[in-house]
Amino acid sequence: MEKRMIRPATQANRFYTGDAKELSEEVDSFLALHRDCSIYNNVAALIVPHAGYYFSGNVAAAAYMSIPTDKPFKRIFLLGPSHHEWLNGASVNTEADFYATPLGNVRVDRETAQKLTVSNGVFSYQPKAHDREHCLEVQLPFLQRRFGEDSVPAIVPIIISTNDYRKLKEIAEGLKPYFTEENLFIISSDFSHYPSYEDACEVDAKTGKAIETGDVEQFMAVLEENAHSGKRNLATSACGELAIVTLMLMMDRTYEVKHLLYQNSGDIDNYDHSRVVGYHAFAILRGASQTFMLSDEEKRMLKETALKSIKDSLDGKPISLPMLDSRFSTLHSKCGAFVSLHKHGRLRGCIGHFGEDVPLLEIVAEMARAAAFEDPRFMPVGKEELEDIDIEISVLTPMRRIHSLDEFELHRHGIYIRKGYRSGTFLPQVADEVNWTKEEFVGHCAQDKAGIDWDGWKDAELYVYEAIVF
Repeated sequence: MEKRMIRPATQANRFYTGDAKELSEEVDSFLALHRDCSIYNNVAALIVPHAGYYFSGNVAAAAYMSIPTDKPFKRIFLLGPSHHEWLNGASVNTEADFYATPLGNVRVDRETAQKLTVSNGVFSYQPKAHDREHCLEVQLPFLQRRFGEDSVPAIVPIIISTNDYRKLKEIAEGLKPYFTEENLFIISSDFSHYPSYEDACEVDAKTGKAIETGDVEQFMAVLEENAHSGKRNLATSACGELAIVTLMLMMDRTYEVKHLLYQNSGDIDNYDHSRVVGYHAFAILRGASQTFMLSDEEKRMLKETALKSIKDSLDGKPISLPMLDSRFSTLHSKCGAFVSLHKHGRLRGCIGHFGEDVPLLEIVAEMARAAAFEDPRFMPVGKEELEDIDIEISVLTPMRRIHSLDEFELHRHGIYIRKGYRSGTFLPQVADEVNWTKEEFVGHCAQDKAGIDWDGWKDAELYVYEAIVF
């Protein structure tokens, strides 16, 4: 029989006790402190601390008690920072079959871990990133006591370490297809490191409020502001900053960030108040999809912005965006969009962006320029053609994973197919241009767009989305 690879409990008797009975009692005592707190059936992710249980166990328990234990999560993604190794990307543990704790072994979803490393070069497996790392291991006893030692969903352990924001966006893009109701994401992070008690409370309050907005740019701006605040001994505002940014890049406007608890090590009896570490707990809740509406004036403004982007490019000018007042806040929403150009009824260029990481107005301007000059199927648009060009914009709603074509509605849904490192999509309006059945629609997408076999979609990941087309 093939030998099972078990990652040992390297942090037992360091961050938590190595005695199984004592560990169960300690974790249960923390969880019991929050037995009357709300449980959220729509929880998508948690942000939890990773310090020694003596210091942060109470805050971590507040997050874990918000999980519904009767919900059949397929897997749990554990994301945290690297305290020992520089990675310049994300390391996914593809080697271990199990992670050990004094309470038993937790299974690793190696298949999903391996899919990630194949899908994008930003994911790899670097053993040293996991060997001594504590930020993920310390979460496991809480999961074991919350779900039951033998009932913890399979985990996907990921350590993130890079200063390249583009790579963080790639990591988020690679993980987003898994950011669905069937999975739970746990983000491991402590907050302010080593300021005084009073300074920690001030800094952590600002950081926490920024996370509650769900706006990644505001979060990063607050971290920068804190770093230059002159607070003595403040080494960082969030050691898991990169994992939090990755989470926020996957979120859209339908998610709600619920703050659960804050403490710092100075709240522990007899601990030095001159040098503390802060701990927050958050639950990220998946809301019902909100109806995304665009007024006629907003649609007109997007069309004008797209056309101006093309004209400016022809004149050698950079993209410039109009100043918007509060009436047009929807145009600041982060969502995907495609821009299609037609000339005398025939396609002249089409480029789109799926990610929900750029404001709508900006992405439309960028995609219009790309459709006019970067679609490899066509020559760049010339000035003499502008009067004959019609612009069509498709604003995309968030993608949703499906497991059967019964969930796919022809003419209403677009389809996105992903298999390994190959992917492809058809916008909803493609169905209006052809006379295909559902099976033919996804078959053509699999074959013509994703570059897999006609029937390749049957064992691929399928996602649907809608589009506002104008």
